[in-house]
Amino acid sequence: MSLSDPVADMLTKVRNACQARFESVDIPTSKLKLEITKILKNEGYIKTFKKVTQDGRNLIRIFLKYDAANSPIIHGLKRISTPGRRMYAGYRTLPRVYNGFGTLIVTTSVGVTTGKKALEKKAGGEMICTIW
Repeated sequence: MSLSDPVADMLTKVRNACQARFESVDIPTSKLKLEITKILKNEGYIKTFKKVTQDGRNLIRIFLKYDAANSPIIHGLKRISTPGRRMYAGYRTLPRVYNGFGTLIVTTSVGVTTGKKALEKKAGGEMICTIW
């Protein structure tokens, strides 16, 4: 099956798994998805992740994180830049997500990073998604 937007598919799988209270979700691997997953781990939205091979396919297994009331830590995921409409921003015009409570993921010339780190490095780029 050919996907036109694999990052949006990844975000949808994570969003649906959180709503269904799954312990983990498997996603086909790519360099960009792995970098997004590392940011999710560093920002505290997921417990952990690991790369696995199942039936000859490389996958990223993401272990989801819930609070004491069994509510998901990830309240929302939104894709900003799509294959049909790329959205770019300079470091001065990077938007804030929920007044700093959310995270913006940006791909810059220095790599895939959060909006806050891109602002510190003074590097703009393509806005991939927001997480809150």
